[in-house]
Amino acid sequence: MDHTLTPEQKPSRQEAAMRSYYRWQSVMYDLTRWAFLFGRNEILTRLPVSADTKGVLLEVGCGTGRNLLRLAKKHPDMRLLGLDVSPDMLQRAARATGSYSRRVLLLEKAYGAAPVSLPQTPDVILFSYALTMFNPGWEQAIAQAQADLPTGGYIAVVDFHDTPSRIFRWWMGKNHVRMDGHLLPLLETTFLPEYRSTRSAFFGLWRYMLFIGRKA
Repeated sequence: MDHTLTPEQKPSRQEAAMRSYYRWQSVMYDLTRWAFLFGRNEILTRLPVSADTKGVLLEVGCGTGRNLLRLAKKHPDMRLLGLDVSPDMLQRAARATGSYSRRVLLLEKAYGAAPVSLPQTPDVILFSYALTMFNPGWEQAIAQAQADLPTGGYIAVVDFHDTPSRIFRWWMGKNHVRMDGHLLPLLETTFLPEYRSTRSAFFGLWRYMLFIGRKA
């Protein structure tokens, strides 16, 4: 595969907000997110793929390419697609995964707001701290994943879940993150759950969730 950045035309208000937000966040993203984006390594180890898998994995909201790089190293025969609306994040992803450019394709596209033409059918779709930032659009993204996967395909999600703190919920909302425990119910009714877990973070300030489900 070639590294290709395909610009999305006429971005929505949500897409424009994300592009603006990550224009400066992309510079410090990998330096700071390790401190609170928990479960990212675990969801990669729990993916229903073996080391010699030859299928296709799509990561929606691939950001700086952190996950794609790890997957490319671990699965030498897997083809990887990365979608994001931020050109700044995708530029970093392109640099991070440059050594694997024959197997990694990056696309600058929104997901769920309108049907996306994918070059290949994914066997697994990964959302890593992306869905809680799809506001609006998280329901459409889950529905699009269900439509894009073949029967027996998998969705894997790691993300924020909820918080008992109104102040923290407000602050996260200012950073475009919704924390209402809204993802799991829809994921569990759209896909056959194969793994789910909620974990406490920072002494109960919030919880994060992991989910792997299969398309029936």
